[in-house]
Amino acid sequence: MQISKMKFSKTLIRKLCFVFLSSQLLFNATKVSAAEEIKIIYSIFSRTIKVNSLKTFAQEGKSTKKLKRILRATGSTDKEIKSVLNKNFEIPITIASKLLYSEIGNVFLTRLSSIIHPPIADDERTGMLALRASLVQGIVIGDGKINMLNFFEAYPTKTIILDVNALSKVMNKVESISELLDFFTDSPLEKIKTN
Repeated sequence: MQISKMKFSKTLIRKLCFVFLSSQLLFNATKVSAAEEIKIIYSIFSRTIKVNSLKTFAQEGKSTKKLKRILRATGSTDKEIKSVLNKNFEIPITIASKLLYSEIGNVFLTRLSSIIHPPIADDERTGMLALRASLVQGIVIGDGKINMLNFFEAYPTKTIILDVNALSKVMNKVESISELLDFFTDSPLEKIKTN
């Protein structure tokens, strides 16, 4: 009886220490600022888009000359691009959490981390962690919904790398940008909802 009480008290002390240390880390952590720019890399070339200018374009239709040139290169109309940037996906945080930590979620994050990742991500895991953080925080910003702008605003590094070579490999499997979004979101999400 006394031995079980000692084990219980040791377990309780460990749990309390863990809770205390985690709360210190959570409440005293410095706030990570949102992404400020998206660096688009294609082969040996790169261009940078400011997230604020992309947001202004998506919300008001106004764009800088540099942004106009980059958007023209996509081959899509301004209306299509604005539609993709502003398209909301309603995902309850509980379903998103299940999805992001599931086997399907890992496949999704692995695919996406080859396209979108932090500037100095040496490994797949770093990109996946940044994506998880961005998706969860983006859903919080969007109050249960996420769109591309919320995703960018929630990304945990100042710069986001967008690898066009990796994107074009995926784009060969889909015919439009909206199909690309469906490819990455609807299929895994429906499997999670049904399970």
